[in-house]
Amino acid sequence: MLAILSITFPIYAAIALGYVMVRQGVFQPQHMPVFGGYVLNVALPALLFNAVATRDVSDLFNLTYMAVFLAGSLATITVAFVILSAVGTSPTRRAVAIMGTSCANTGFVGYPLLLLALPSVAGQVLALNMLVENFVVIPVCLAIMEASKAEEAHILRKLRNILLGVLRRPMVLALTAGLVFSLSGLVLPEPAGRFLDMLAASSAALALFVIGGSLVGVPSRGNSGIAMLTVLGKLALHPAMIALTLLAVPMIGLAPLPPDLTAAAVISAAVPMFTIYALFAQELGHEGMASIAQVLATTLAFFTLSALLFVLL
Repeated sequence: MLAILSITFPIYAAIALGYVMVRQGVFQPQHMPVFGGYVLNVALPALLFNAVATRDVSDLFNLTYMAVFLAGSLATITVAFVILSAVGTSPTRRAVAIMGTSCANTGFVGYPLLLLALPSVAGQVLALNMLVENFVVIPVCLAIMEASKAEEAHILRKLRNILLGVLRRPMVLALTAGLVFSLSGLVLPEPAGRFLDMLAASSAALALFVIGGSLVGVPSRGNSGIAMLTVLGKLALHPAMIALTLLAVPMIGLAPLPPDLTAAAVISAAVPMFTIYALFAQELGHEGMASIAQVLATTLAFFTLSALLFVLL
């Protein structure tokens, strides 16, 4: 158990530090989006470019892993849709809850966690997860949110804007640039590699600090029942769907994933929802519900992730 705490304690110590620093006024809540912007637009893109550009494409892109993570995430969306519809959730609340169950905090929690638990595959898994999430899972969730507004005349235009927005994201641009560089056969010069390593190394601690600082002052009013269902979906349903998909891989004639990638896939799905979840929910007027879910998921994940790591590692 001490070995598991050596992985989860640093993660939550950094989150707690961010919370305390903002709570005590050392930093202001409005500083957190600035720090988060650095992580999203500088540090993580540098990490992703380096992870892709310095590897052979055949070693990096594990299609079985991507298929598992994609199928498990889409299954999560489907099951969540059915359950939330069955309990009479309104279309807009249902859309927000679905995003919360299926969009993991890969960059801010998943990568730092894997860096401690499975360092040999952390960079590769980050790139693979980002590809699946940014190109499929998040756009699908955004499309469901747009459809819930019942503005049919504008849905196609908004879907086009969603796709264009995805393609303009710095992390997607970094993945694309890294892929092109890798395919070119060029070797990254040592000074450039050191520079990217330096930027990449700044991502994990600051990302976790931002998570903690962002929890200060979040809205505490909202539909707590749906928020709890969202938390259960994110911390239990999503990893369960990934695990079931992994079990199905040999049944359809594919070679099973190596143990480290198998564990990484389940762990990646078991982290809380992504940082900007409440911002998306705000567009539908349910930021209170999303904030409650985010606080609960971040808190409870300490126990669920510790238990999961104990089983898998």
